[in-house]
Amino acid sequence: MATYQLSIATPEETILEEMVESIIVPGAQGYLGVMANHAALITPLQPGKITIHLPGGTELLLAVSGGFLEVAHNRATILADAAEHATKIDRARAVTALDRADKRLRDRPEGLDVDRATAAFRRAQNRIRIADEILVSGH
Repeated sequence: MATYQLSIATPEETILEEMVESIIVPGAQGYLGVMANHAALITPLQPGKITIHLPGGTELLLAVSGGFLEVAHNRATILADAAEHATKIDRARAVTALDRADKRLRDRPEGLDVDRATAAFRRAQNRIRIADEILVSGH
């Protein structure tokens, strides 16, 4: 199968730089797949799971909290707000973050940035869901 270059970066670090066969990402309108020679596009990403198919059949899973995907000239670039390999998710930390965000949303303290608290809640939910998927599937 044909391959193309994938780069995934956050403001803090480059997460991945690999030749890949395909990726599946959480786009603004739902999950979308990208294979070699895909048409050019730019789309926002939602919190969700990135599935990466490497040559030789290896599959990588990453959690992403949002960002953008750009595809052009047989290269895909993901600029993510935050991203991490699914196997490196600290589930206990994600549960603590979910509980904290949930409490803030329920209590609504004065000056609460509801959008930010909601985003934190969704990021934590996403990380827990992906961590649980890894435990079940054995990735």
